[in-house]
Parts: sequence; C-alpha cells; structure tokens
Amino acid sequence: MIPRRLFLLGLLAPSLLAAQQAPARDQWSSVRDTIHALMTRANVPSVAVAVARGHQIIWEEGFGWADRERMIRATPNTMYSLASISKPMTATGILTLAERGKIDLDKPANDYLGVGKLTGLAGDASGATVRRVMSHTAGLPLHYQFYYANQPYPVVSNDETIARYGILVNPPGDVYEYSNLGYGIIDQIISRSTAQDYADFMRANVFVPLGMTHTSVGIAPGLEPYVAQRYDLKQRLIPFYDFDHRGASAIFSSAHDLVRFGMFHLKDHLADQRAVLKDSTITAMQQPVAPANYGLGWIIDERGGLKFVSHTGGMPGVQTGLTLYPAEDVAIVVLINAVGDAPKVTREIERIVLPRYAEARRLAQTPPPAKVAFQPPNELVGEWSGTIRTWDRSIPLTVAIKPDGDVHVHVEGQMEALLNDAKWEKNELTGRFAGTIPTSDASRWPHEILFSLRLRNGALSGMAAAVTTTDPVYFALTSYASLTKKVAAK
Repeated sequence: MIPRRLFLLGLLAPSLLAAQQAPARDQWSSVRDTIHALMTRANVPSVAVAVARGHQIIWEEGFGWADRERMIRATPNTMYSLASISKPMTATGILTLAERGKIDLDKPANDYLGVGKLTGLAGDASGATVRRVMSHTAGLPLHYQFYYANQPYPVVSNDETIARYGILVNPPGDVYEYSNLGYGIIDQIISRSTAQDYADFMRANVFVPLGMTHTSVGIAPGLEPYVAQRYDLKQRLIPFYDFDHRGASAIFSSAHDLVRFGMFHLKDHLADQRAVLKDSTITAMQQPVAPANYGLGWIIDERGGLKFVSHTGGMPGVQTGLTLYPAEDVAIVVLINAVGDAPKVTREIERIVLPRYAEARRLAQTPPPAKVAFQPPNELVGEWSGTIRTWDRSIPLTVAIKPDGDVHVHVEGQMEALLNDAKWEKNELTGRFAGTIPTSDASRWPHEILFSLRLRNGALSGMAAAVTTTDPVYFALTSYASLTKKVAAK
C-alpha cells in the first residue's frame, strides 16, 4: 500500500513539473501590444526596436512592412531614415577631427568654410563657433529643405545654401534656436577639412569602426534591399527625398546598428568595435552648452534627478528615437517609417526596464497650460517699420501692434494680414500670417510666414521664415526681419 504522503506527492508531481516547464511571461509582451495597437490606430506600416543594457543587446525586433509594395518585412537590420538622429552621428564624425587637431571647436565656423560663409546680421559672425553651431546656440535660424525625386527643381550647392540662409538672426551665444542648417554647415566643414565627401568620411571614420554595417548617409550602393520606405498618414509611399542639410537629417540606420551606436556613447567598449572617440570626448558631448539643454549632438535632460541623453527625429514618413540612460547603462531605440508615436513605445519599454525613470516621468507629468489670449506689453504696442532682408533683396515691412492684441502685418506689395497665434514669451513675439517671401526658391510652393522676433535695445529683430503649407512639407526658408518703433507725433 502506498503511503498517503507519497500518494499526494504523486498526484502533485505532474502539475509541479508543468509549472516548472511553463515558460515565463515574455517581459516584452506589453510593448508588443503597444506597437500592434499603434500600427492599427495610426496606420503605421512598421516599427523596429532595440534595447541594450551593459554590453549586451537584450531585445531587438521588427514589426510590420518595411516595404509594403514589395512585401518586405521589417527586421532589426532594416535601415530606417533617421531624420535628426543624424545629428549625434555627424557630431561624432567632426569630433574625431577635433581629437586629431584638425578642428578647433572654439574657432569661428567661418574659418573652415569656403565661399559660402555665415553672415552676421544680428551679431558678429566670429562668435558663431563650431561648438555653438553644434549646440544650436550660434544664432542660426529655423531651416529645412526637402528635395523630392518627383519634383525636379535644382539642388543648389552647400556653398550657395550657406550663403543664402547661413544668417545669424540672434547674437551668437544668446539663445537656443534649433537649426538643421547648423548640421549642414558641420557636414560642409567635415568635407572641406578632409577633402573627402561627407558620406565617405562618415562611413570610414564612424560607421565601419563601430561595426555599423547597415548604416549610411543616404542609401549606399548595395544596401537598397534593407531600406524601409517612407509613408504618409494614409500609407501612401512618399517619393524619395534628400536635403541641403545632410549632416542634420540624411543618415539611414537599423535598430541593431543604432543601439550599438548608443552603447558606444554609453562607453560600453564592445570587442568588435574600434573606439572612434575618447571617453572624455563622449562625456563632453553630453554636457549642455549654455544657454541650451543641448550638448554636442545630444539633447540633455533630467527627470526627478535622473539624467537621460537622447535625440529624436521627425519628418515626412519618419519618426525615430534614441534614448540613453547613463546611470543604468541602458539604450532604447524606436524607429518608425511613418509619423506615429515613437515616444509611447519608448515609455512602455522604459516602464519594464527602467521603473525608476518611468515613475519619475509619471510624477513629472503636468497638464498642458491653458491657452491665454495675447496681451502685448506696453513696450510692444505701436507702429513698427523695417525690412525683411532676403538673400536677394530687402522688402519693406510694417507691423502695427494694437492694445487689444491684434497684430497687423504688411509686407510691401501684399495684402495686410493678421498675425495668427500671436504669443509673447521670454521677450519674444511669435506668430504666423498669410504672406509670401518672393525669392525664386520660396516661390516654388505655397507658404505662410512665421515670425519669431525678439525685443532688444528697443528694436524687434529675428526670423521671418517662409514655411510651406503643403502635404508633404517642402521647406522652412528664413530671412532676417528687423523693425524699429515709430515715434508718435506730439
């Protein structure tokens, strides 16, 4: 007869064995659920993610179609257009030259440029150092320009772009103003300092040493089968496009390669990577340059006392994110070939891998500020006159700011318009109005004019940017506006 204790153990043994053999719940299942919901809700064709901790990639996966027309699925090796994550890569490239003594970050950028040089309109161009250009504090304006393959208008040279739009609309070192053109200037400096094409330089000095085999400026020959196409909100294929600021926006990379790039910038020295920068240089890149929270190619931030270093990217058919958490030695990559919600995926990964950061994020959340009607201070109220200085001529401009908040703008030869979304914050007047910048390049597409004018020494000056109102967007091309207040007759 079997003792009762042994009999009960015999009954329990199969269930105990099954429990031991049952796989643990996949820790990434909630992230997968988030991604699938995003793809359905936002009409996103594909997503690729990668997560690294220490010297190891702990998860990487692709979801959906990298190329719907050819039915090519996304994988961790699919190459996505990175948009502005190109900036920390370009910064890495130029800093290899700084370490070799070929570039001095604190010398004027103009020292390294050719016939296309920065023009000091709001300040002395000699203060626009390489370091300030890299940190968006040189005084350069808002700028982007997409050249679509199905729109055969001429692509001007880097020298011509810099000569036209490399204008200082703020004194160097005075304010932070994000400028894609700044990194177009950096790629020009790289080319001129090495007598080498920017794309070739990046491949030889950054991508190959770091083992980034599915990364290139543009689409390098032989890598075409790996590229994720770019799609609009209706999942229509967007024609291929390039830029006049390639160092800011033109790099393609895979989730696998990009997380390895992040690991390098966390100072994880992988056996199959050759260090292209000293650890001390990496540390310097992750220090903010006053007055910005931007370092040398990186956005620097903290949440609840926890530091993180990141860059995001967004443009037609692209949304990307690379976030580094130095204290935890973690890197998170999210790449999307449409406009989706990459930050939401990052937050869900963060919740699983970095609960401290997720909780700090939750505690830091605040409701969006209520919209307040524009109420101009007394020093703004009145009649202002001046010019919009474009690259080929100056155009008379008048602005009338009423006590009730109405702002009337008149560009010579055009209808008077109201300034919409007018706002006064930190000594800056912003808004947009129906008007045109009549240069040959801005005239190609419908646009409105975006104002960003700062009050300095009794005068208003800053940006008057022609921003396209089309879908997809084509450009933001900035001219310099300056105005002085009319003295009321006694």
